[in-house]
Amino acid sequence: MRVSRSLTIKQMAMVAGVTMVFAFVFCAILLFHFVQQNRFTTATQLESVARAVREPLSAAILKGDIPEAETILGRIQPAGIVSRADVVLPNQFQALRMRFIEERPVPVMITRLFELPVQISLPIYSLERPANPQPLAYLVLQSDSYRTYKFVMSAFATLVTAYLLLVLMLTVAITWCINRLIVRPLRALARELNDLPPDERVGHQLPLPRLHHDDEIGMLVRSYNRNQQIILRQHTELCSHSTRFPVSDLPNKAFFLALLEQTVAHKKTTALMIVACETLQDTAGVLQESQREMLLLTLAEKLKSVISPRMVLAQVSAYDFAILAHGVKEPWHAITLGQQVLTIINERLPLQGIQLRPSASIGIAMFHGELNAEQLYRRAVSAAFTARRKGKNQIEFFDPAQMEKAQQRLTEESDILSALDNQQFAVWLQPQNDIASGKVCSAEVLLRQRQPDGSWELPVDLIERIEACGLMVTVGYWVLEEACRQLAAWQSRGIMLPLSVNLSALQLLHHDMVADMLELLSRYRIAPGTLVLEVTESRRIDDPKAAVAILRPLRNAGVQIALDDFGMGYAGLRQLQHMKSLPVDILKIDKIFVDSLPDDTSMVSAIIQLARSLNLSIVAEGVENNAQLEWLKSAGVDIAQGFLFDRAVPPDVFEQKYLSMQTDDVSA
Repeated sequence: MRVSRSLTIKQMAMVAGVTMVFAFVFCAILLFHFVQQNRFTTATQLESVARAVREPLSAAILKGDIPEAETILGRIQPAGIVSRADVVLPNQFQALRMRFIEERPVPVMITRLFELPVQISLPIYSLERPANPQPLAYLVLQSDSYRTYKFVMSAFATLVTAYLLLVLMLTVAITWCINRLIVRPLRALARELNDLPPDERVGHQLPLPRLHHDDEIGMLVRSYNRNQQIILRQHTELCSHSTRFPVSDLPNKAFFLALLEQTVAHKKTTALMIVACETLQDTAGVLQESQREMLLLTLAEKLKSVISPRMVLAQVSAYDFAILAHGVKEPWHAITLGQQVLTIINERLPLQGIQLRPSASIGIAMFHGELNAEQLYRRAVSAAFTARRKGKNQIEFFDPAQMEKAQQRLTEESDILSALDNQQFAVWLQPQNDIASGKVCSAEVLLRQRQPDGSWELPVDLIERIEACGLMVTVGYWVLEEACRQLAAWQSRGIMLPLSVNLSALQLLHHDMVADMLELLSRYRIAPGTLVLEVTESRRIDDPKAAVAILRPLRNAGVQIALDDFGMGYAGLRQLQHMKSLPVDILKIDKIFVDSLPDDTSMVSAIIQLARSLNLSIVAEGVENNAQLEWLKSAGVDIAQGFLFDRAVPPDVFEQKYLSMQTDDVSA
């Protein structure tokens, strides 16, 4: 099969046509620019010539000496520029005319388009000028239009030649790139399909072209291969009923390996799980064919209910299933999925009067971009074989280190959840003092964990471990609820002291954040302005529009928003232009800047100036000595927080130290 006109010729003609249009537009723009520059230069030269003869010409005209005036005009050196000189009286009477260069014809279109010829008019005054002088006459100099016409044609020819060469080079370069990137791969695919023998067309697989794994050509090849695999499977089922697996709606091993090759080509981290069902193997020859098919269908449906839509389930043998777990990037995630698979497989299964409790062994191989499809599949099969040797319902990684890491991760998750259930977490309060009066005006909620010796501390890596386990939203919600509970208790006694609670990026971006927060405010009847959410700026406000959409409803509900750790993260350097759009009430200066006071005040002064320009309240964190406090007071900072005033203490101690007076006042 031959093509009547090559795609290369078509795209070369299109590129050349489009490039030529733009090139001529650029030529026109540059030509007008050059002509305007030439007109300005010519006018400047004409003005210089006119000024050189204006004084003697004024004297001759004042005396009425026309021959002397003609002599003066005759002394003008045209230098190829001045073509004509006229002396015109104020009443428009032409007194003198001197022609220096014979006029040569210029196309009318050129004269109209570029406003030729270039003329200047210079007034001629008396040598003894009164207070309001009136010109005696006007000296009018006109340039040679033919000279400008030759310049226009020369510039046009140069620009057209240069840009035509540029069009040629761009056409060749772009055509070569498109040919190498698109036409050649398509031509190779077309030739392979054209030369394919008829007996090899069913199930034929195209090789994925290099550099096209993630674009439309790669998608085309993968779609073709997938369709061919489906056709091959249907053909195999029709021709070889005896070798067909009972679970006919699942991909077979050949199809699954082809999908695995495509996944490996993308080099994205994923997990491959082999689920070896011992029950299928143990009941071979025991169950009837209808019972065996029912068992297989039931197990397949159960596995489908566990995996996500992104994942692929296949039956790779009479007893084994395979799961290509797209989106699973960590061993702990893979082992969690494996436990869910075992749980649902182990459920009792009534099968035509027989009670079965299926069992299975699972082998897992993690892919990080260093293996091919065959190697990855063999590793998962090897891990499944190892799990089977250890007994029923076992999960095993090909790499023992990954198994240990996953178990450690799951242990940490269990420990954190157990600590939350067993009241091993608590919220403590650190006072925030009004600098002007020195009184406690608010407090910040801080997380603490009970230690083995009975003390309460915040371990250095606790927040990182909570985030790594994916429990930040759970723990963060617990902290928010504890803060609301504390506020509700105070407000029932008439104490309206505000509380500040840190809000992590994971909480801020969680889809239920706004609804959950509004529900807490309603349930505990929190007074407006008494709950402050501190959005940690070092966590990066990457999408200001999304942040506004999340924070605006909370602010409308009476929650104050504070920007914490300002200057330590992304927003302080890159996204200051978005600060005005964010619904922020308070700006907190990070401790690292306060530590430098009063020796280095540059950063803190800049932050204070920014906050004042945005009409924000200012809180300084980490105040530890009186020198820092005095400087902040003189700079007009509103609130200070730090060890100079007090450390975080339990709520009951905080009430006893700072709220007992307020309680007495309310009671009175």
